[in-house]
Amino acid sequence: MKMILGLTVAVIAALAIACGGDDDDDTATIDVSLAEWSVTPSSTSATAGDVTFSVTNNGEEPHEFLVIRTDLAADALPTDDDGKVPEEEIDLIDEVEPFAPGTTEEITLNLDAGSYVLICNIVELVPGEEPESHYRQGMRTSFTVE
Repeated sequence: MKMILGLTVAVIAALAIACGGDDDDDTATIDVSLAEWSVTPSSTSATAGDVTFSVTNNGEEPHEFLVIRTDLAADALPTDDDGKVPEEEIDLIDEVEPFAPGTTEEITLNLDAGSYVLICNIVELVPGEEPESHYRQGMRTSFTVE
């Protein structure tokens, strides 16, 4: 009887692990490469819910990563005179602050179905030169959550 009870407990435990799931199983992971001048995700869409962006800076200078909810095209976000997207004027979901070349940062967000844009919003200001807006240089892409 003890053997049957032990086997029953083992089977129930195995089923709980297999069916109960690990919360990470429900999280989509999107690898994103940042470089001069591109934002390249491994997929341009994900299912609504938890989405982890694993963002690697493959460039030669610091970059940042913003997730913006918008129905605008990736290249149609409002910008100020320097080319920076004013974060107070958009639906900024979250961001990874500027990080070094050759490193990877992760951010997990719970995203609703809709249209998003992924950008780097750094603007480099050098006296006597035109501002270098990473967004205007092409560091942007559309992303859809279904």
